[in-house]
Amino acid sequence: MAPLPEQVLLSDLLRRHVRCDQGLDHGAGVQVWMHPPVHRVLGWVSKPSAFGNRRQVWRLNQLRGISELEALVQGEPAETDLGVLEKLPTLIDAAVLDRRQQPIGTLADAAIELRSGRIRHYLVSRSDPRLPGSSRWRLSLDRLLDQQPGQVLTALESIDDLPLARASVRQEFLRRSRRWRDQVQEAGNRFEERLEGWLEEPPWQEPEGLDQPYETDAPPRRRRSGPPADDEDPWI
Repeated sequence: MAPLPEQVLLSDLLRRHVRCDQGLDHGAGVQVWMHPPVHRVLGWVSKPSAFGNRRQVWRLNQLRGISELEALVQGEPAETDLGVLEKLPTLIDAAVLDRRQQPIGTLADAAIELRSGRIRHYLVSRSDPRLPGSSRWRLSLDRLLDQQPGQVLTALESIDDLPLARASVRQEFLRRSRRWRDQVQEAGNRFEERLEGWLEEPPWQEPEGLDQPYETDAPPRRRRSGPPADDEDPWI
């Protein structure tokens, strides 16, 4: 079991099965227990059985460790039922409104400081947050103007005003495609600049003397008179 990190995503906490110090499996997390006015997480809820309305509530300070599949807790949970949990206030799954009070996304997740339970920032989904691999945008608390049950108001023009925290497969492909296209365009621009530089250079000049007739300092051969000697070639 790995030690507790400084912070954890709510979605990562909820997807793990809760195992107590007695070795019992209390089921996977299904819901957050939070105090929306101060953006603080108090704990979370697990479902110990696939059937029935019984739920178990865990305080955040009961968390002792996290593994790949499990959250290790110490102590006993508080037993409750689904009807009580439906009345718990939460901002998760709330609609995010822009400055014109038009919905631009959904609060899909939150980064939680485990020591205090304070929410450092929320993660916004433009599409259905239940879709695996969908994009997430980071929404800091100072961007919130107001909050009501089921919605939060911001001064954003669009969701693209927020920094992208996690790109979907489609957006990552588009981002890489734009980068490749920019690289190809940049390489083409460099080639054009180099070609223009070559064309603007003055034409090559022939070395001096190449257009002059060939001259030699060797004396002209004298033609012999009379018949050639036997050892001489008459054609030379």
